[in-house]
Amino acid sequence: MSTDLKMLAWISALTALMWLPYILTRLMNSGLMRTLNYEADTDPLPPWAARAKKAHYNAVENLVPFAAVVLVAHLTATANATTALWATIYLWARVIHYIGYTSGVPFVRTLSFAVGWLATMIIFTQVMGWF
Repeated sequence: MSTDLKMLAWISALTALMWLPYILTRLMNSGLMRTLNYEADTDPLPPWAARAKKAHYNAVENLVPFAAVVLVAHLTATANATTALWATIYLWARVIHYIGYTSGVPFVRTLSFAVGWLATMIIFTQVMGWF
């Protein structure tokens, strides 16, 4: 398996787990039954958990274009050392984004988002043969 696909698999798995902290917090704060029957949906989350939820949504939204360009690179045999490098950078940028956003560290969310976006765009340029 190529590095690009490994990074896609890792970030997909991590994104699939990002809901756990805020849902477990909801369960602890609102209780099992209120959470399961959706009564707790309007209960406020602690600020860090609300940020974790937003970071998870952002990860899902950004996973789609990243996955698309990685899969196209694989299918068209345009994956190379550059796409592998930027797929790895994307993975770490998204990990840093989630931790930084959830923690509320200034500037980390925006900078790591920008790096992840740039990674997706660079992989796209490789697929298109522009560089």
